[in-house]
Amino acid sequence: MVEETEQLVEDATQEPKVTPEIDSKYRKIILAAQRSKQLQRGANPRVDMDPRKSKSTRIAMKELDDEKIDWEMLTDNKLTQ
Repeated sequence: MVEETEQLVEDATQEPKVTPEIDSKYRKIILAAQRSKQLQRGANPRVDMDPRKSKSTRIAMKELDDEKIDWEMLTDNKLTQ
């Protein structure tokens, strides 16, 4: 499942991580969809866009384009721990 392979890092207080490059348009869509759900549930946007005037999907795509979202690919080793 998607949640098993990718994880959005919501907590900005953690040490900075090296975010991998998004390697396909499909992964970008999945990440944007996950972030859009967070925004719909009340997360604050990390870009200067008004959530009342912009759809959450547009905000999420802008955040990904501006590299404001930290994410990582989970390997089998991380899943079993």
